[in-house]
Amino acid sequence: MDPSDSAAGAGSAGRSAGTRLPPGDFGVVLATLRARRGWSVRELARRTNVSEGQICNLESGLRNPTPAVAAACDTAFGAGGELVELAGAGRRDARSEDVVEAGPVVAGYERVLWELKDIGRSTGPRFVTASMRSITRILTDAGPHAVGEQRAEIWLLASRFAEYTGWMAQEAGNPAEALRWTSLAVRWGAQGGDETVAAYALVRKAFIAQHRGDTGAAIGFADQAAGHPAANPVIRAHATRRAAQGHARRGDAGACREALERFKSHAAEVIGDRTPRWGPRIENGNPRLIEASCMLSLRRFELAADLFAAERRRRPAVPADSNSQARFAVRQATALAGVGRLDDACQIVEATLPVIKRIDSATARAELGRFVEQARIRRASPGQLAVVDASAALTIG
Repeated sequence: MDPSDSAAGAGSAGRSAGTRLPPGDFGVVLATLRARRGWSVRELARRTNVSEGQICNLESGLRNPTPAVAAACDTAFGAGGELVELAGAGRRDARSEDVVEAGPVVAGYERVLWELKDIGRSTGPRFVTASMRSITRILTDAGPHAVGEQRAEIWLLASRFAEYTGWMAQEAGNPAEALRWTSLAVRWGAQGGDETVAAYALVRKAFIAQHRGDTGAAIGFADQAAGHPAANPVIRAHATRRAAQGHARRGDAGACREALERFKSHAAEVIGDRTPRWGPRIENGNPRLIEASCMLSLRRFELAADLFAAERRRRPAVPADSNSQARFAVRQATALAGVGRLDDACQIVEATLPVIKRIDSATARAELGRFVEQARIRRASPGQLAVVDASAALTIG
């Protein structure tokens, strides 16, 4: 079995999975199905014996599929004739002027972006990065051929794809690539008339600084983001959350508490905000879980353990995606290890290790490293030591 087919568990394509095709015209559906499988443009081209350029033209709507190409795509995805039928029913007029009609492109790829984000949250960066890169290329190729407001819409959508590609690069443990894609997002966002991504880029820099252990830089970037003239409530909430966690890692409880209060205030403003969403969904940022995380960094292990236990029992207190579930579970385990409840901590981690291995997230591995550090200073039984050793091995990636 082709390893890339394992991504089908995150959303299989066509009739072979017992589901109908996703909404959209042929190009959008093709891109969505490819994203669900985690295939690059090159991989789909190989499977269909169609050139990469032709695949890009089909997905961007610059070209209509011939019956032979539609049949090849149908076979590759096991769509049972539905792609052939869609191609016949939805052929667009040829574009002799090579001008892109942006409306269908933007609407279709917005749906693809949300689907890719859902896949990324549950499976990690491996199954979405290739699709994000190739769709971004399609959008940036189409941008110069659009006109007026539609041109701005395409560049703004390209910016959103680039921002998420940067996040996936960070999750894959490549901060330099994350910053490169974030810079592209800033540039393309400006071409689309939106400067807010420039403010969010500072949040991304704060997070990267935090992961390399530079808390001073993390707090500095977070404060710059919160005070940026283009920052909206979503970005200010992200920024103050990072500031709170930075102060906690520095051991400054007072500054941490003040930042937490600002985070709660900004997060409350987000309701009904329809501005483009940069970064994770703020509504998933449960303030009590963020507070618990800060208490953990402040080494107030008992309070952190109590907060995690209370919130993780509630539904839906923790976002349902695998990445968030794993990160907060390991944080709870680290707090339990900190108060000497190593058996309870190891039970949580042992149940979570398969998820962390599957999603292969640098963020989750970093959390696991904190657990290992805390567990190593405790007297462990042979069974507990086996869990700690397995965790240590997994932090290497």
